[in-house]
Amino acid sequence: MTGDVNILQETIRHALRLGADVAGTVPAAELINCPSALKDGRKGSERDHGTYIILGLYHDPATPEMDHWEEGRGTPGDRQLGAIGRELAGWLHRTHGIGAKLIPYQLYDGGIYLKDAAVLAGIGIMGRNNLILVPGFGPRIRFRAVWADIESEPPAPMTITPPCTECPGYCISTCPRGAFEAGTYSRERCMERMNADKSRKDEMIEHCRGCELACP
Repeated sequence: MTGDVNILQETIRHALRLGADVAGTVPAAELINCPSALKDGRKGSERDHGTYIILGLYHDPATPEMDHWEEGRGTPGDRQLGAIGRELAGWLHRTHGIGAKLIPYQLYDGGIYLKDAAVLAGIGIMGRNNLILVPGFGPRIRFRAVWADIESEPPAPMTITPPCTECPGYCISTCPRGAFEAGTYSRERCMERMNADKSRKDEMIEHCRGCELACP
């Protein structure tokens, strides 16, 4: 296991060199019954062995085009993360002979609950706005995951005081769909806005980031 730990530490360092802003690891089995999976009545991971390497990329509000969505192509930010993940998987195979692959983004394509994974990997904590709050970056981090055929131990959870407890709730008052009116985040109301955006059939879609950008 010592050798595996060293390889994973080296992998995190390499992910940062490739352009990820944050990275962490979590055993794949930890995602099987993660909170979001239990809530949705799904299995959170198709794999019960190996490790997910969680990669995060900062989306600067000054470069909103990173989040512009295109049919069949996703967003430029996600494509950048995908390129980092594929290069990291190839590096693991070339350097250490370890099988690895970039995990699809969407759950129905074989993806995982990335927010749960980021929390379990010790990268950040869940904010009131249903986004992961990452020290130094706030909620403006997007995630992807690489699965690697190497075992790991669950990292210690991040222990910080949730900043939401002292916040007046800018995310709640900003949301144009009232996704927080019931006291907790409503994915259904949030998706109403996203689906309405896509129904316009614009070549490039700029989704709402109100709750994210309002977060101090």
